[in-house]
Amino acid sequence: MEYAVRDAELLDSYSRTITGVVGQVAEAVVHIQVQKPASEGQGRGREQGRERGQGREGQQKLMPASGSGFIISTDGFVVTNNHVIEMAQDIKVSLADGRTVNAELKGADPSTDIAVLKIDVTGLKALSFADSEALQPGQIAIAIGNPLGLQHTVTAGVVSALGRTLRANNGRLIDDIIQTDASLNPGNSGGPLVNSLGQVIGVNTATISNAQGLCFAVSSNLAAFVAGKLIIEGRVKRAYLGIAGQVVNLTGRMVAANRLDKNTGVYVYEVVADQPAYNNEIRTGDIIVSFNGRAVGTVDELHQRLNAEVIGRAVEMEVLRNGHKTALKVIPGEMK
Repeated sequence: MEYAVRDAELLDSYSRTITGVVGQVAEAVVHIQVQKPASEGQGRGREQGRERGQGREGQQKLMPASGSGFIISTDGFVVTNNHVIEMAQDIKVSLADGRTVNAELKGADPSTDIAVLKIDVTGLKALSFADSEALQPGQIAIAIGNPLGLQHTVTAGVVSALGRTLRANNGRLIDDIIQTDASLNPGNSGGPLVNSLGQVIGVNTATISNAQGLCFAVSSNLAAFVAGKLIIEGRVKRAYLGIAGQVVNLTGRMVAANRLDKNTGVYVYEVVADQPAYNNEIRTGDIIVSFNGRAVGTVDELHQRLNAEVIGRAVEMEVLRNGHKTALKVIPGEMK
């Protein structure tokens, strides 16, 4: 009997934590409605005679889509996922008090799946970002969304793992991903993942459909950095080399002879000329093994090295050419 009472008290404490956080946070979670061009083959049915994606008068047919977001400033900046608003021709935000307002896209970053909207409303409830570096596996994680216009759908669980990676729609790898078992319902994309203090620890972004309990969120530190860049500059700057490459395995002899740190490199199979980057010293067939003093073994690692700090700077890049390590000079441009 004593154990039953103790268990009930613990459950009540847990429940009070969840309900308290929801009461504190829910007002800042919004529903996002967008109109996007219909994908090929959508809406055919009775409209077989029309061109794909076209309306009666030859206009592009639009289809509704939706997601979630959350307010990060009292004057109306809203964070959501890039894939929620990507290609949208009309964006509206529904607030917790029932108002629906037009939203302006301030900027989007497909490489981290983060976007920022601006609505012309003031005096809003705003959420703050926690330091995701301080997260620990096992701590409470609460996902709040506004899917399909159903206000404040809540799921709760724990932080399952930290430091995961996730492939963005544009092929780049998103680092610093949080894995959680707090289920993400359809339409929850872009909503906040919060801790027991009601602070945002991540932006809910993806699930694995054929796996149970695998849900992912972009960490709050990365999301806050990207959101700040999008608000101030409208984009996140990244460097660009003007090459196409793929990962190749290196033989043990090549690794030993050239004293390499990794047994893979990036094989250059195309060098694009007339780009906003100095890449004249790179040759097709080169294998990139280091960039700016750091070893490179994969395309993803090369992407990580190509950050805003190296744009317009002369950087040393080491390649294997005819089996021998050779140092080259490159000047990365800015990716548009």
